[in-house]
Formats: sequence, C-alpha cells, structure tokens
Amino acid sequence: MATDANVCCSGEISAIEIPIACDLGAISAADRPRYNELLAMLRPAAVGKRELPDGIAIQISTERMALAQIAEWISFERKCCPFLEFRIDVAPKSGPVWVSLTGRAGVKEFLAQAFAR
Repeated sequence: MATDANVCCSGEISAIEIPIACDLGAISAADRPRYNELLAMLRPAAVGKRELPDGIAIQISTERMALAQIAEWISFERKCCPFLEFRIDVAPKSGPVWVSLTGRAGVKEFLAQAFAR
C-alpha cells in the first residue's frame, strides 16, 4: 500500500503542508457577494482584539453580527484560508463572543498583517 507523506492517518493533508496563503479562488463567484457582505459586517462588529500564542482572538459584538453570521463567515474563510484553525467562544448570559484564529508557526504574523488593515 502506497502512502503519501503529506497525508495523515485520516486521509487529510497535514496542516503543516498547507501553505500560509489565501486562495481567493476558493470562494465561488456566486458566493463572493455574500462573503463580501459578511466581511463588511465583521469589520464594525469587531470590538476587541487580543494576541494568542499562535494567533489572534477577535471580540465580536453580537448586536452587530449574529452568531449564525459569524459561523457563516468562518465557513467561507475555511475555504480560502485552509491553514487557519477557528474557534468561537461564547460566554454565558450574553457575555462576550470571541473568535480565535490560530495555526502553526507563521500564522500569527500573517494574521497581524491581515488585521492591521
């Protein structure tokens, strides 16, 4: 049985092998308007940011962007940035919502540049 060094035991490509680069073509032309709409919502909804050892966390105002919309945005971002890991932390009693974007070495620096704009 042949094996590929880039494929882990589940048959998926290891995150180490995925380049740290956005694949802008991964979001279809039909989905691009919705993606851009969500991105436009995300910018003013981001009310806080903190560094993590391997990325960043962004605090999102759910008055400006609903949890379902955050999850929808992540579903698009996973396509164009498959090297990122995402996590949504929701505090109890309408507390803060944080979206963490993390990954391997080099991802934190990539995110710092991407979110500096």
